[in-house]
Amino acid sequence: MEPSKLVVVLLVLAMATMRPSSAQNSPQDYLTPHNQARAAVGVGPVTWSTKLQQFAERYAAQRAGDCRLQHSGGPYGENIFWGSAGADWKAAYAVRSWVDEKQWYNYASNSCAAGKVCGHYTQVVWRATTSIGCARVVCSNNRGVFITCNYEPRGNIVGQKPY
Repeated sequence: MEPSKLVVVLLVLAMATMRPSSAQNSPQDYLTPHNQARAAVGVGPVTWSTKLQQFAERYAAQRAGDCRLQHSGGPYGENIFWGSAGADWKAAYAVRSWVDEKQWYNYASNSCAAGKVCGHYTQVVWRATTSIGCARVVCSNNRGVFITCNYEPRGNIVGQKPY
């Protein structure tokens, strides 16, 4: 095979392995647990944004090589999740891990319990957020699964309560 054709074939194969899995990772699989958590605190539902999905897919593709738990630094609110290799991590599990931080959030003081993280939860239920888009990749070299959701407008504005 000619070297240029070989490069094209290898590029296509690499791109195919970076595509997000669609089984139990559809837009609805992300929306349902988000909207359940939002309804539990009296906040309206979010809708799916293909613009945010595309942003999330581009960023997830960047993380596919290393699966590093690192934020994109983009213009949207963002939650990220990493799951170790050997398990088939799904959308619902990632969202549940963020929502489970509710136990550490104190609404009265608008703060997290000492030494705990709750900002993923507050982003999920941020009243002003109206749309989300998410993506999932299986990382190369058995590094696990990376899931990201982006939110517009972004939440976690200092000095404001989520709801």
